[in-house]
Formats: sequence, structure tokens, C-alpha cells
Amino acid sequence: MPEGDTVWLAAQRMHRALAGQTLIRGELRVPQLAALDLTGHTAAEVVSRGKHMLFRFTDGHTLHSHFRMDGSWRIHTSGQPWRGGPAFAVRAVLSTRRWECVGYRLHDLAFVPTAAEDSLVGHLGPDVLGPDWDLDEAVRRLSLDGAAEIGVALLDQRNLAGIGTLYRTEGLFLAAIRPRRRVADIESAVLTSLVDRIRRLMIGNRDHPEQSTTGSRRRGETHWIFERDPRPCRRCGTRIQRGEQGPAPYARTTYWCPTCQT
Repeated sequence: MPEGDTVWLAAQRMHRALAGQTLIRGELRVPQLAALDLTGHTAAEVVSRGKHMLFRFTDGHTLHSHFRMDGSWRIHTSGQPWRGGPAFAVRAVLSTRRWECVGYRLHDLAFVPTAAEDSLVGHLGPDVLGPDWDLDEAVRRLSLDGAAEIGVALLDQRNLAGIGTLYRTEGLFLAAIRPRRRVADIESAVLTSLVDRIRRLMIGNRDHPEQSTTGSRRRGETHWIFERDPRPCRRCGTRIQRGEQGPAPYARTTYWCPTCQT
């Protein structure tokens, strides 16, 4: 599933393509919205909210989409062939005279009054990359989830929005915390430092598609332990461990170093 910085960058690019422009084509190829034609609608802005994307129009309505595991938006020059996938995977087409924005394998498409956006994203915690980011509130929500394992709590978008398995894994490694440690067993100051570090990692990566937590963008050197099992830890040489974390059927892959994360 794309991390919050990936969705943030996609929203920025979509905003530059659509903001202030009137659609000459607006198709939604999902059963519940198939009869809705957005042609003639003028885009006001495109923003991200955690891992959700919101297209706000000047008439006071919002189109919502979510990438989940396999969704994406691709921007093509008008008239050029689409290269994001097969035609049967297209779920939305938003076109201006210059650009064609094509959504592939999108999920949770919805069209609501902008004033009712909370019905779609109101359950989310503070957005790690949002303008209203609140570190204290994010830590407070995590602390209330004291019985949960920290690796699970960080992925719960109700606590804070935007973190995925990559930043969860790398942030816990850098903080020397095992992903299965209970939230209640972690001091508030340590939680604050952990969340702030993850946010700084995401800010450092949000303006480009490459995601590096080590400071290097060279192939094979971008991550400390994420997806590096069973290779040795870059710090201590211990074999990196991999497992599943969280309740079925929503368990997610997790990684840790048995020596560095004590």
C-alpha cells in the first residue's frame, strides 16, 4: 500500500494539472457512480488526507479516491496513449484540454458535498503531512491504544494518518523499539520522538518518488531493514527477521533486528 508521502506527491501533481481547469471529460467507471458525468466541473484543488485523495470542485462537491494496494493516478498529455495499465483497470478519467488524468484500480470512489468530507475521512487521526499536523494529539491517540503492539498502532489510521509499513519499520528500527512491544510499555517522550522522527523521514521523501531512510538513494542502500531479510543488519550484522503482525485478515509484514531493537 502506498505510504502517505506517495499519496501526497500524487496529489501535488494532480493539483498542478487540474486546479483552476474545467473538465472536458469526467468519467467514473464504477457501478455506483457510472451515471455521474463530471464534464463541465471546474477543479478547485486536489489534496491528500493521509492515504486518501480528495478532488474538490468549485461547485462545492468532492471526489474521493483511495489507492489501497494497487491503485494509482497517471497523468498523460492530452491525445497521447495511456500507459498505466490495461483499459479494463481504468476507474476514472478526468481530462482538461492539456492533460488526461487516468485512475487505475482505484478503490472507495465516492462523490459527496465538500462539507460532508468527514463522512469519508473524519475518522482519521492527525495527518503526518497535513497542514493541521498535531504531534501531541497523535501521541495522545497512540497512548490511548496502550494494549496494542506499537507496530500495529502506528498503522492504525485512526491514531495518525499516512504511515505505512515502510516508515513503521524504519522508524522503529531507528528508535531501537521492537514492533511487538506494547504501546503502554513505551514512555510518552519516546513515543513523541518516534512519531516526530517518522514524520521527518516522510517530509524528506515527499517531493520525489524515491523513498530513502538511510540518506542514500543508491540502489540497494535506501533502507535499513525494510524488505532486507534475511540479509544482515547494516549496523550490527545480525540477520534481519521477518514476520506477520496484526489480526487476520489484515496482518501486515513486519521486520526487525533482534540485536538493535531490544
